[in-house]
Amino acid sequence: MTAPERGRRGGARSRTAGRPGPLAQAPVVAVVALGGGTGAAARHAASLWWPTPAGGFPWTTFWVNVVGCALIGVFMVAVTEVWSVHRLVRPFFGTGVLGGFTTFSTYAVDSRSLFADGRATTGLAYLAATPVAALTAVSLAAWATRRVLERRPS
Repeated sequence: MTAPERGRRGGARSRTAGRPGPLAQAPVVAVVALGGGTGAAARHAASLWWPTPAGGFPWTTFWVNVVGCALIGVFMVAVTEVWSVHRLVRPFFGTGVLGGFTTFSTYAVDSRSLFADGRATTGLAYLAATPVAALTAVSLAAWATRRVLERRPS
């Protein structure tokens, strides 16, 4: 038998206290998977509707990431500051749908391809512009959402 771990304040606590068991996490895993598939399908549809031409700038991936980050800004303000939502809404939409929709792995592959094609200047611009635009989008969207909601009648 092992001794119980000590909590932050020195008191004994169970090794699993505060951590849900695997079965309790099953609904979260399921909604993240369902949302992720939905978001990835939407991203794939965007790449089919607006394909990047060979040797072209990867505008689809760029704008998917910017739009997805803006939606994350709106969504997080809405579900943390305005509405009380079911516990599975954030993992489904925030982590799942928007996590599957935004594609920073494709951003990395696109960057590598630009460098491999000898387009270092474009690759560096893309490497810098994507995170700057994505962070700006999430910040501006959260700010704008707060402003709109402040003007809303109670």
